[in-house]
Amino acid sequence: MKVRNIAYVLFVRIPIWYMAFSLALVMLLKWIPVKFTPLMLRRASQFRDDGNYHSEQKWVSLEEISPELINAILFTEDQRFWQHHGFDWVELQGMWQSHRRTGGPLRGCSTISQQTAKNVFTFGTHTYARKVLEAWWTCLIEHVWGKNRILEVYLNVAETGMGLYGVEAACDRYFGKPASDTSAKEAVAPAVCLPHPLESDPINPSPYDRMRRSRILDRLSLASVQ
Repeated sequence: MKVRNIAYVLFVRIPIWYMAFSLALVMLLKWIPVKFTPLMLRRASQFRDDGNYHSEQKWVSLEEISPELINAILFTEDQRFWQHHGFDWVELQGMWQSHRRTGGPLRGCSTISQQTAKNVFTFGTHTYARKVLEAWWTCLIEHVWGKNRILEVYLNVAETGMGLYGVEAACDRYFGKPASDTSAKEAVAPAVCLPHPLESDPINPSPYDRMRRSRILDRLSLASVQ
């Protein structure tokens, strides 16, 4: 009887409690700014001995972010954001076919929805358990938040530099202006750095990042006239 009770708690009651808690949390965060994430806690612990480290985030609404900056980030991070439902199956299929063809490692192809779920609701550990939880949270925010809210949260919590979270803090530090006034040329700089924000410098980019900026700016300029 005790074994059955333990199994019932582990496989029925705890999952139900977790689902109820996660749904309540997602409903709450649909309306209030996300000012703290597990990633911020990880970085604070990681750099706890660095006296110069401090965390900075300035929450802004989606309407307070320039379209140029939004388009640059969507182009670099998730070009099918408005079409998919949390998971980009086209990109996933391409990733798998490339892996089978070349035998190389699987490349990352997380959508903005998945990255938001990972940053806000998980500690980002490299485990299969985290990926399962990330998928659950991704489905929840896609259905409860919707695309605009997901994008708004992502643009406010994404790591954009050492101790920087969100595009407003990044634009303030790098350009001395709010995200609403960012030009197309400026917008490409933090967008290119998003995949590796701790190693990249929007002010002094590496040759590779400089090349990517030029290519992305050309593509965005071409798209704007079509």
